[in-house]
Amino acid sequence: MVSELMEDAKKRMDKSLEVLQKELSTVRTGRASLAILDSVKVDYYGNPTPINQVAQLAVPEPSLITIQPWEPPMLEAIEKAILSSDLGLNPANDGKTLRLPIPPLTEERRKLLVKQVGKLGEEGRTALRQVRRDVNDRLKKMLKDKDISEDDEKRALKDVQDLTDEHVKKADAIVKKKEQELMTI
Repeated sequence: MVSELMEDAKKRMDKSLEVLQKELSTVRTGRASLAILDSVKVDYYGNPTPINQVAQLAVPEPSLITIQPWEPPMLEAIEKAILSSDLGLNPANDGKTLRLPIPPLTEERRKLLVKQVGKLGEEGRTALRQVRRDVNDRLKKMLKDKDISEDDEKRALKDVQDLTDEHVKKADAIVKKKEQELMTI
């Protein structure tokens, strides 16, 4: 029973780390990455749709993303969606393809992005702590219902804390790596 609870906690914490990595991948660095367009939605016949579902995306150079819509009328809608997003990018439209140059980051913009990364990292750590809190509450309820002994509860609480500490270290490493990536010129 306790082992199932621990397995569930590990899965939930791993999922929290995956979400953190996915969110950090959308933070723009000085290099072109298709992940920065994940949050941009295009009005596709009245439905907000991710860009990668209405166009072919490519990174032909380290500082350029090309977007080629499958339907030519979508070109303007994609351009409008990128301009209205908070990415701060200006697409160049040649009539068939959008070229999205990724300008080098200024020092000021790098510092803002590092703050954003730190905030995302804290949200990830909070999610991990929430999983720990849920598991601890369930363990205490199991003790109260006399499903487990006090010794089992204490051992399980320590295991949950160790698991949380391990995942928080991983989250910190992910955030630190992203911050270094941002500050590298």
